Amino acid sequence: MRRSTTTRQGGTHVSTHLTRRLLQLYVGLTLYGVSSSLLVRSGLGLEPWGVLHQGIAERTGLTIGVVSIIVGALVLLLWIPIRQRPGLGTVSNVFAIGIAMDSTLALVPDAHGLAAQIPLLAGGILLNGVATGLYISARFGPGPRDGLMTGLHRLTGRSIRLVRTSLEVAVVVTGFLLGGSLGVGTVAYALAIGPLAQFFLRFFAVPEPEPTPGAAPEPVAADPVAADPVAEAASAQAILRG
Repeated sequence: MRRSTTTRQGGTHVSTHLTRRLLQLYVGLTLYGVSSSLLVRSGLGLEPWGVLHQGIAERTGLTIGVVSIIVGALVLLLWIPIRQRPGLGTVSNVFAIGIAMDSTLALVPDAHGLAAQIPLLAGGILLNGVATGLYISARFGPGPRDGLMTGLHRLTGRSIRLVRTSLEVAVVVTGFLLGGSLGVGTVAYALAIGPLAQFFLRFFAVPEPEPTPGAAPEPVAADPVAADPVAEAASAQAILRG
């Protein structure tokens, strides 16, 4: 009887742990989309990939959320030749952020005047840091863009910082030429997101479940939705370095 009770308690422990991780993943991805939309409405400049998404949206007439989904899916296809392994978080990232962006943009109007634009920009950057800490701490795999960065790092042997900088410069320039918003907000985001993500990654860190005392050790099956831990670690490292 004692062993049966202990086993049930251990199973509940693991279930609660997984539930928390899933909750963090989807809340984080949703808030990431909301934060990106606030940057759009501030009109003071977007994060690097946001500049590209907005530029493509301006040229195609698609919503920025739909463009984000399409670009995310195309980037995910680039994982195939560089042999990156997606996780649940990777696939969810493609769709959840874009849907959250379009939903938020439908509700939040453009800001007019610096008195409204600056708080919207600051709120968007802060919320982006919260969202980054939430979904990366869930450990369900890096986003498509982060995975591309870590895959190129592994293939080329170049530093994470160099690969990330090169990719972001390329997408910012391309997005700006297409009509994306590049401004003080882009610079503020680049300077602030590293420290913010570092703080919130630690704040939302999910500890591994402790083994139940007296429980017999059981073999642990591989997590079918977890991505390459090396890629996740490199992704987090790049964000922490800003």
